[in-house]
Formats: sequence, C-alpha cells, structure tokens
Amino acid sequence: MRFLTFGEIMMRLTPPDYGKICMADRFEANYGGSEANIALSLASLGERAAFFTVLPDNGLGKGALRMLRSDGVDCKTVIFAGEEDAPSLRLGTYYMETGFGIRSSNVIYDRKHSAFCEYDFGKVDVDALLDECDWLHLGGISPALSESCREFTLTLAKRAKELGKSVSFDGNFRAKLWSWEEARDYCTQILPYVDVLFGIEPYHLWVDEADHSKGDVKDGIPRQPDFTQQKQVFEAFAARYPNLSCIARHVRFAHSGSENSLKAYLWYEGKTYESKLLRFEILDRVGGGDAFASGLLYAMFQNYEPQEMVDFAVASSVMKHTIRGDANLVDSAQSIRNVMEMDFDIKR
Repeated sequence: MRFLTFGEIMMRLTPPDYGKICMADRFEANYGGSEANIALSLASLGERAAFFTVLPDNGLGKGALRMLRSDGVDCKTVIFAGEEDAPSLRLGTYYMETGFGIRSSNVIYDRKHSAFCEYDFGKVDVDALLDECDWLHLGGISPALSESCREFTLTLAKRAKELGKSVSFDGNFRAKLWSWEEARDYCTQILPYVDVLFGIEPYHLWVDEADHSKGDVKDGIPRQPDFTQQKQVFEAFAARYPNLSCIARHVRFAHSGSENSLKAYLWYEGKTYESKLLRFEILDRVGGGDAFASGLLYAMFQNYEPQEMVDFAVASSVMKHTIRGDANLVDSAQSIRNVMEMDFDIKR
C-alpha cells in the first residue's frame, strides 16, 4: 500500500521552556502541518507514506524536504516552485506558544502568500499524482487557504473515488483560517467521496435536507457526548452517506493547559465502539488529532479488531502529547501499545 497525503507543511517557531511569544528572544524551529504529520507518523511505523505539497525553491523549502525525507516520507511528488509559480517564495510559518497549567496554548499563523497558497493546482496532473497510491488522505485545512486549494482538494477526492482509491478526510476546523459556516458548506461537499471520516464537524447533517429550519442532527449534542449520543450521530452519518465505512472521533477533557484526558468513539461495520479513557500530562499539545488519525489508519492497515483500533488510536494521540514537535515520531507500534495497555514501566 502507498499512502498519499496532500497539504501544506510550515516552519514552526516555538519559544523554549513554555515561554510566551511576546516575551521571546529566541525560538526553537522545526516543521509541521496536519497532513505532513500523518505521513510522518505512518512512515515512522513502517508504512509506505508519501506527501504532496508545494515548497518554495529556497533554503527553507529544502529544509522542510530534508526533514520529511530523513523521517522516511516519500517526497517524489513534492513540487519546488520558483518566482513564476509562487512570486513571494515563502514557506508558511506558525508560532506556537505552549500552554502550562491554567494558561492555554496559542497559535499565530503567518501563512498568507506562501508558495503553497500561491501555486495554481490546476496545472497538476491528478491521474499521475494518484497513480501509485492506494489510499488518499485529505483535510479541511488546505481548502481554507486559497480558492485553488479548495478546488483541488475536491478534485482529488472525486478522482480518487473514480479510480477506486480509498479516501480518508479530517475536517480539522481552524477558526483563524475561515468561518464555521464556510467550513461546513465546503466540507459537506467532500462527504460523498469519503470512506473513512475523522470527526463529526464541520459538516451539515440536516434533519431534513428539504427544510433546513428543522436543524442539524448534531444540534444539542454536547462536545463530550455519551455513548448513546455518539452512536446516534454516527448512525445518522452512515444512513445519509452509505459510502462511509468508518467514522471516528476523539473526545478531549481539558483539566488544565498541561493535563488532559482523551477517549474516542469508532463506528465500524455498523457498530459503535468506545475506547478507554486515558489521563496524561502534556509536553506538546500540537498534533494530537493527527496522531489519533494516523494511529487509527495504522491499526486498520494492520487488520486490528475494531476495539483494538480505537484503543490504539487514542493511545497514539496520548503518546504524541509527550513528544516535542508536530509529528508522532515513534520507533515502534509496541510503544503505543504499551500506552494502550497502560504499561508505563521502564523497558530494558
């Protein structure tokens, strides 16, 4: 299997030692982005994962490529753009302020006019891009960045399904990039082409497609639903979109900025499953959702039983919270299974 993701990779700048951005006199630099994180995590677990993106043809773009390659991601599809295709020659950047205790983490984006945003994806040979992959993963962040990204994401999803590829999608709403209604309107268009869906938002799931005044099926469902409430939503998605073979979402309980709990729900082959609840301290909050997605995908590729799938996915996310940087770079699935089984003893 060759797994392909599409998205933007950015330079991440973080004040050291839980420092605040407004007080920082230096930053730790690394690279990350949701779809890149998933490719990196799967590659670290031994899967054949490729990443498609556009980078500026300069030292920053080459630095991002070096990191991806060094961690085992196939980068043959990466495009280096010059001034004719990306006049600003920018690599997107974001500043990450890591929370501690009662202080939440905070992100400042600096990604407008990046090479990824400026590139005209209409020039891409979609069939050639998809030719070697069996599975395509897309997310809701890229469509928020430009009209070209928006059109290309939908084109990729449609063509992948026409070619018989499996498609996974994570809505991944970012309020600093587009509005809730924009995200819902767009991401709902993707649903007919998706096999594996992460998260239950941002999508319209109208009670009555002909009369939207009757509301959304998800109206009144709390952010931390119980099993019955989650099962109801999953079954409504499956009834409306019979193309879905799997739906998964994790639920976060934030006790403070540095201590959370996670559990997850999975709908698979007509049945809903609930994971264990794991409580943990946070070293690095970013990438937890991506680690959940990559963990579930890996478990599916390895033919785990459904209960194991959802427990492994949650453990993968929890593991990520103990690793600096965006991606869940673990050297073995067993280290995630140790968390899943709550085995925290030293390994020697």
